[in-house]
Amino acid sequence: MKKLLYLCGLALAAAAPLRAADTRCFELRTYYAAPGKLDALLARFRDHTCKLFEKHGMTNVGYWIPVDNPSNELVYVLAFPSRAARDQAFKDFGADPEWQATVKTSEAQGQLVLKISSMFLQATDFSPAIKPSAGAAPRTFELRTYTCTPGRLPNLLQRFHEHTLALFAKHGMTNIAYWTPTEKMAGAGDTLIYLLAHPSREAADAAFRACRADPEWIKVKAESEQAAGGSLTITNGVRSEFLQPTDFSPFR
Repeated sequence: MKKLLYLCGLALAAAAPLRAADTRCFELRTYYAAPGKLDALLARFRDHTCKLFEKHGMTNVGYWIPVDNPSNELVYVLAFPSRAARDQAFKDFGADPEWQATVKTSEAQGQLVLKISSMFLQATDFSPAIKPSAGAAPRTFELRTYTCTPGRLPNLLQRFHEHTLALFAKHGMTNIAYWTPTEKMAGAGDTLIYLLAHPSREAADAAFRACRADPEWIKVKAESEQAAGGSLTITNGVRSEFLQPTDFSPFR
């Protein structure tokens, strides 16, 4: 009976109108700076790169440094009208004489970046509007990646849409953005990537403890897994990385 009621609830929720999805192409990029070069890389972004991105039609969404950063990473998100617009923008950016001069000057003492990783994303239809904002006080961001059990991404997205976002907000977490990788990308069809903001790392830990102990969450988790026939994520399928915004990040 409980399972029937739960499935009926899902059907009604699915029939409810959703906010129009953000149709932009998002790109999550990670730069691995050469040893001792992270500050120089940040300076190049602060003084030149971000402005040149905007010049060529790219939208700077946010720039972050991992709180624990042994690999000298810079993590950032850009947005474009489409994938085709993205490819053209980077082509024009790379050919811009101002960028070429900037690279030559900034790398006079050696290259700044050892490796770049990139993932193309699309916003879910339940994601908050992805519009950069600044908190009244400094915030800690958290990038979370869920890898689903095969075939259960729709169940996970439904649970987030109907319950999880509201429970996060209830326990003091700020929902920033929710994405899935686009087709033909690694993780497409089985991955949810999302970004939260917290007052601090300690506040994040306390909020998740409270959320996991919430009777509403315990009930929702059990019912969603019963309806799906098992866990919605694979073993060790939840990864978390805490981030601090750079001083030039639109999201602060």
